[in-house]
Amino acid sequence: MAIHRIVLYYAFTPLNDPEAIRLWQRSLLEQWGLRGRIIISKDGINGTVGGEISAVKQYVKATREYPAFKKMDIKWSEGSAEDFPRISVKVRDEIVTFGAPGELQVDANGVVGGGTHLRPEELHELVEAKQKEGTQVQFFDGRNAFEAQIGRFKNAIVPEVDTTRDFLEEIDSGKYDHLKDQPIVTYCTGGIRCEVLSALMINRGFQEVYQMQGGIVRYGEKYGDAGLWEGSLYVFDKRMHMEFTEDAVTIGECVGCQAPTNKFENCAELSCRNLRLFCTECAQDEQLRRCPACQQAALSA
Repeated sequence: MAIHRIVLYYAFTPLNDPEAIRLWQRSLLEQWGLRGRIIISKDGINGTVGGEISAVKQYVKATREYPAFKKMDIKWSEGSAEDFPRISVKVRDEIVTFGAPGELQVDANGVVGGGTHLRPEELHELVEAKQKEGTQVQFFDGRNAFEAQIGRFKNAIVPEVDTTRDFLEEIDSGKYDHLKDQPIVTYCTGGIRCEVLSALMINRGFQEVYQMQGGIVRYGEKYGDAGLWEGSLYVFDKRMHMEFTEDAVTIGECVGCQAPTNKFENCAELSCRNLRLFCTECAQDEQLRRCPACQQAALSA
């Protein structure tokens, strides 16, 4: 029986011809029978690709032959091409859509002026060192708020954002200004969103900003559920969540009965993409699964 895997990766590096990279990447996926989502911009590449493991390895090898991608960090996880509906390779203004394409500075070494990268063990060293000084490290979630409903770092700050594009307005609102002189560790799924977020925060006067190198994925590989992380990790494919070990706690709550759950369900309205948490029993109730916005729209019609 063939073994299948998913790879996650990104690289911030100047690309002179993003369209040429797009065509090349699409041809590689087609050649090896893979599926996934890849976004390319003048600032780099961001991808999640799945398929039969030998084919994925060939794809990774071919991608790394491009000089700018040679040292790209590749994260492996369970999954396959079936976790993606199709091949999607697109060129956009940003590989992570913060709505600030002109603000980000990138060179051959990556993002210019971003936060200090911390490996998982370095994160623990920082937390311990700051505790001895009587200072608390502030964990700052760089994901959409709903992702944190099923998993997050303990005592993390979770900004009220529905999309990555909402972060700039959230930070500029002033509600986090009291953190500008405190140690902040930004974190996200694989590290890419924090590359940009940490730079944007530093540009706005935050003095001591760190970022989790390799994101939650790398931390989970190192410490599983025995460290500072708790719960499940939301992923953007058909799996929708993953756990690092069998010891993972379930911190999400069903919107219907408040029972523990880590399973997101789409709104019952097919045109609505609103995701909410439901237990197995409550998920069977179509009326309950209709989100408040769609319920209100039905009443107003």
